[in-house]
Amino acid sequence: MSEKNLLQLRGFSVSYGPVEAIHQVDLDVRAGEIVTVIGPNGAGKTTLLSAAMGLLPSKGEVRFDEARIARPSVEAMVARGVSLVPEKRELFGEMSVEDNLLLGGFSLWRKGQRDQSQRMEEVFSIFPRLKERRAQMASTLSGGERQMLAIGRALMAKPRLLMLDEPSLGLAPLIVREVLQVVASLRNHGVSVLLVEQNARAALKVADRAYVLEMGAVALTGAARDLLNDRRIIDTYLGMGNKAQAVA
Repeated sequence: MSEKNLLQLRGFSVSYGPVEAIHQVDLDVRAGEIVTVIGPNGAGKTTLLSAAMGLLPSKGEVRFDEARIARPSVEAMVARGVSLVPEKRELFGEMSVEDNLLLGGFSLWRKGQRDQSQRMEEVFSIFPRLKERRAQMASTLSGGERQMLAIGRALMAKPRLLMLDEPSLGLAPLIVREVLQVVASLRNHGVSVLLVEQNARAALKVADRAYVLEMGAVALTGAARDLLNDRRIIDTYLGMGNKAQAVA
């Protein structure tokens, strides 16, 4: 893992009208690192990710690969090598798995890069099940397979940083484990990950570092393995009342 910061947020704030949803957040993702943001519903996790991707206006400083981005936009972030897999996955249901993947690489194709078939084989090596389903319509896939396709489509753009918004949403615990194990393996493919996740236990098991977001502000940060054993985190987020988290 590199000590070099890939993504850096400083004093990062996001408002909806007069209401500040994200307040003065400082966050780093280093090259080769998996960082997770956990916290209760309504803490602002998805807002943080959306604004960092340029989908929402923000205040504060955003740097990528040490260069300041004066006005973050989706185009600017994609051009620098950032991909986002949104919570709703947003696949094209009436298109095949293969065509969904090809669309993921369209921005590079438009720039003259014609290695889509090679990149598709790399995605298939990460997700062998997608290769088996390559001719199927995306709408016929299971929930876990759709999540794999959404991640695979994002990987077709050869991102240096992959942002994932709630990849475990709506998935059975065993499938959550499988998907997040694949997410953990992405660092071996040169991809850093910023993971927003409701399932705190599962996220902390695959991440290197974690930020706990409460009411739009960072309440706690540290090594993921330390937070996994932190009494405050255990009592608040890892209680056995949440059976899905206990299994994952």
